[in-house]
Amino acid sequence: MVKGKKGKKPHKNKPTSKKYKKYIIEGDKIVREKFCIRCGPGVFLMKAKDRLYCGKCHYSEFISQQKNKKEAQ
Repeated sequence: MVKGKKGKKPHKNKPTSKKYKKYIIEGDKIVREKFCIRCGPGVFLMKAKDRLYCGKCHYSEFISQQKNKKEAQ
């Protein structure tokens, strides 16, 4: 007879949400960081060194191209 662990698995706490980092308070206004164009205002974009990325729909915006466009104008 094989002996194994019986009973419930030990409880593990879920990691805390870090959504509070995506909001900035400027005076009396609350400003949100950039959100996904396809998914809507509830889904924020992840910042990498050269792009913004949505983990839900895989939308990407490249930052270096945007900076070059602004400098050209």
